[in-house]
Amino acid sequence: MTVAERMLDFSGRIAIVTGASSGLGAAAARELAGSGARVAVVGRRKERLDDLVAEIGGLAVPCDLSDPGRVGAVVPAVSEGLGPPEILVNAAGGMFTEARAEDEPTAAISDTLALNLMAPFLLAQGVFPHMRSVGRGAIVNVSSISGRVGIPGIPQASYAASKAGLSGLTAELAVQWARHSIRVNTVAPGFFRSEITGPLYEGERGSSYLQRNTPLPIEGTPEDVVGAILWLCGDAGRYVTGQTIVVDGGWTAR
Repeated sequence: MTVAERMLDFSGRIAIVTGASSGLGAAAARELAGSGARVAVVGRRKERLDDLVAEIGGLAVPCDLSDPGRVGAVVPAVSEGLGPPEILVNAAGGMFTEARAEDEPTAAISDTLALNLMAPFLLAQGVFPHMRSVGRGAIVNVSSISGRVGIPGIPQASYAASKAGLSGLTAELAVQWARHSIRVNTVAPGFFRSEITGPLYEGERGSSYLQRNTPLPIEGTPEDVVGAILWLCGDAGRYVTGQTIVVDGGWTAR
């Protein structure tokens, strides 16, 4: 095995990936499994999770992470079904309103914060004792460039607040848990085609908007973000913690 292969070798390690019923979460689960990890996939859509497990092995854990009362059952299910998790990828996220900030409904704000910020925090709390007991761990939160810059023409105040909050949570957990060799980082993707952004890519106006504002002349994909996730989960990123890594084709560098 080469040094490069060893740095991205997850053989024998148990990982949890949320938001795995589609998009970035599913792509991350596939790549971790392909690199040797046993992966527990978490999401709302059980049928999709079952299909993914049939493809990559591991364990399906259906859960609506926007309900804080259900989140606490995830880690015990993984520990019982696969063993103590050493990797947590919080890829689940969503927007519950397209209203402008002054009109965002309270319920939508609450749901957005529950899914995008509270669930990752609760899951991190859940995996902490397992990671502490094995003497290592890697947590990667998936944020967004919306947590760093405003996006003209796309109202998303509560979403942006939740994603910015992930970076603050990441830095704090990284410092608190470093003594246990638990690394905590965030990946902040720019635009790529997904269930949420699909309509933006379908129209000429939206597609042109993305091309004008992305310096690299390529369209981002989930796999582009997964590369950063694998780096932060594996030994290749063993000296990286408390960081928010932006993967956006240069959007925020303008």
